[in-house]
Amino acid sequence: MTHAQPSEAQEQRAAARARMVAEIAAMARDTGAETGRPRFGDAVMAAMGKVPRHRFVPALEDIFAYDNRPLPIGEGQTISQPYIVALMTDLLDPKSADTVLEVGTGSGYQAAVLAELVAKVTTIEIVEPLARRARQVLGELGYRNVEVRVGDGYGGWPAAAPFDAIIVTAAPAAVPQPLIDQLKPGGRMVIPVGGPSDVQQLLLVEKQLDGRTTTRRTLPVRFVPLTGDRGRKQ
Repeated sequence: MTHAQPSEAQEQRAAARARMVAEIAAMARDTGAETGRPRFGDAVMAAMGKVPRHRFVPALEDIFAYDNRPLPIGEGQTISQPYIVALMTDLLDPKSADTVLEVGTGSGYQAAVLAELVAKVTTIEIVEPLARRARQVLGELGYRNVEVRVGDGYGGWPAAAPFDAIIVTAAPAAVPQPLIDQLKPGGRMVIPVGGPSDVQQLLLVEKQLDGRTTTRRTLPVRFVPLTGDRGRKQ
């Protein structure tokens, strides 16, 4: 039996992913005092090194796919900086049996990283062309544990709740109460918060067993606004 050898392009991309992961690790050390996470978990870093980010960016951005920076994906949206994806994932402290809600599918890249780590990802995208594209790419890559829905994620996904963890990749002015309500006791939510003229803060929201929540700031960030009627009215 013969085995196909990796193509030169595949080898180059693997090397680029390895460089990206090394940059993420260096940034984690540099920001550890602020985030409380000077080193991300091995499983998170392995997922970052495995998911083919180039599949989630437009063809014209392919050569930049493994740069540690956000990139445009069309429709006025972006794919997040890999370091931020890794940080948000690590803050969630994902477990293999978890069900996770993502608000703001975008390219589908964050959902793919989570899908490497948890049992089920349910993800909502308000921009239908982005949702269709993300669903197609995730399917082509074999991620059967991701469900993509078109809709306004401000209200979460009540039919699939409660969730072990929630990740939000667009910024509302305040943490949406429906998302808090859909988080299991003991669960975590990572969300950027800030109005159009504010400095956004990446928050870690933890729901205690008695239903109370605690909130901790980590880093100042910049995300696209959370759209939808309720998102705009905040």
